[in-house]
Amino acid sequence: MTSAPIKLKPAAQTLVAELHRQFRKRWEMLDAAAQAAPASSPEYRAAALPADLKGRRVELIVEASDTTALEAALNSDADALVLDFDDTFTPTRANVETAYAALDTAAKSGKPLLARPRALYAVDEHLDFDGPAIAALCDLGVILAARPEEPMHIYIPKLETVEEAQMWDDALTLAETHLGLEKNAIKVCVQIETYAACLHADALLYALRGRAFGLNAGRWDYVFSLTKRVGAERGAMPPRNDLTMDLDAMRAYAEALVRVCEARGAQAIGGSAAVAPNAANPQPTLDAVRADKVREAAQGFVAAWAGLPGLLDSVRGAFGDGTSQPLPAETAERTLERLLDLPAPRPLPLNVVQDSIGLALAVFEAWYDGRGVVVRNGRIEDTATAELARAQLWQWVKCEAELEGGEKLTSDRYLSERRTLAGDNTAQARLLDHLVLASVCPEYFPRAAQLLRPQEATV
Repeated sequence: MTSAPIKLKPAAQTLVAELHRQFRKRWEMLDAAAQAAPASSPEYRAAALPADLKGRRVELIVEASDTTALEAALNSDADALVLDFDDTFTPTRANVETAYAALDTAAKSGKPLLARPRALYAVDEHLDFDGPAIAALCDLGVILAARPEEPMHIYIPKLETVEEAQMWDDALTLAETHLGLEKNAIKVCVQIETYAACLHADALLYALRGRAFGLNAGRWDYVFSLTKRVGAERGAMPPRNDLTMDLDAMRAYAEALVRVCEARGAQAIGGSAAVAPNAANPQPTLDAVRADKVREAAQGFVAAWAGLPGLLDSVRGAFGDGTSQPLPAETAERTLERLLDLPAPRPLPLNVVQDSIGLALAVFEAWYDGRGVVVRNGRIEDTATAELARAQLWQWVKCEAELEGGEKLTSDRYLSERRTLAGDNTAQARLLDHLVLASVCPEYFPRAAQLLRPQEATV
């Protein structure tokens, strides 16, 4: 700890402290790799959709500490807002303080609100509760205390196991008791953005069935997880641009989520439209967004996220009346087969490797500077896409992927390419090298950065 802990408002401080007292030991024992596959779920139905979300087609995601974007979002015609403490958020002290204060502004608005706290892996070094602060519990407590009489809905990120889902459910139950709310008053949507979550989406929804009304697709987080979990067992993983939703393996991911929702009466919420249209000629990008969301609507998704206010109409219009044809039944074995049926390894274009290095460096540099998002080549890049880039680089170096022209992507060749973009003494280069050259792919870069360079991660 480099300075005094952040001071929370009394109501939030009390709730967060109680969450830590009750769940620290349980949190310390979570181990995704050690958990057995869940058993089949009995018959059940998901929770009813909250009244303020009925009929919504587009949710506008806003980085929690970006007060300018929040003001614009509150004045937009978005059907609902998602206040994000996860993929678009950089947890500097200033950002955490600003985001927590901004919750009060959002809470006073008439907009339907959802909030995405940080995932269970994250530690907040600016808070202290008789030990390292569990960022998810800190965010959760502050979010709920901001409007206890009408709590914001919660997106639960990056689940891997039923044990994690049950911990979230129990933490929310404790919060309800603390705030004098009825059980299951706090409603949630579960993000399916890890490989394990895709395989066991039904079990995760079941664990949260009293409060969970839907499942949300997180495409790039999912591919990042897939790369970590199965990438070392095969040749070169396909580049990001080859992993479109037209690929059957990616369709299988989306359809697996929708099938669970159809079977359990839950809503399927699509991914984020994370592109930045060219101001001089925005229509091609807007058309591409609409086409992507039309595909999601046809699969059974009923709404999706927009990364910018200018994308709201394109996303909303794609979902129409929210009707679609049910997907045909498919066995779990067939789904697994499709999920892993990725394109055969092929030589990588050098510019793809260079672009992946550049993307990760750009996001890491921004992250160290307190910015969670960068716009690069017309795309909104954040933690999720940087995680994918660095994991693919790790996988390509690990298997010494063949480059076009016959060379191999060895660790030395990677370093040579990285050095053309960033010097060895930069924080972003040190972090990327640590992630790419590790013998085992590190789980999440924000935590790795804290452990690698605490003085850089606690600005």
